[in-house]
Amino acid sequence: MQRVTITLDDDLLAEIDAEAGARGYQNRSEIFRDLVRAGLQQSTRSSDSGDCVAALVYVYDHESRDLSGRLVRNFHGHHDLSLATLHVHLDDHNCMELTALQGSIKEVQHFADHVIAERGVKYGRVITIPTNASRQRKKPQTHRA
Repeated sequence: MQRVTITLDDDLLAEIDAEAGARGYQNRSEIFRDLVRAGLQQSTRSSDSGDCVAALVYVYDHESRDLSGRLVRNFHGHHDLSLATLHVHLDDHNCMELTALQGSIKEVQHFADHVIAERGVKYGRVITIPTNASRQRKKPQTHRA
């Protein structure tokens, strides 16, 4: 095993400690290992090719330096992927956006990763749903006599 040092803000560590207690973890290392495994599993890139629809959800501080402008430029640069966006004001500083995306799995995932990684985005998650023809129900064929 390796020892790793990380820095967390007090509020996040308090949440992790509360979750560890609620789940019955004996120490922080155990919950961190499970959370990291879950995060890696969630972010594992599959070799799926083809198209998908996706829901991109993220919370950000709208006062973060030029973040709103960077996000708008990002979305305009990928207008072909974005179907619709819902913007919610959570409090004086934080907003949540939910965006429906459609396109190739790789392009959607790349775009979502870029949005989530922007400085000032506090939380982000993308859920992709493949829409490959092989996974969709085929229409019955009609035959001519």
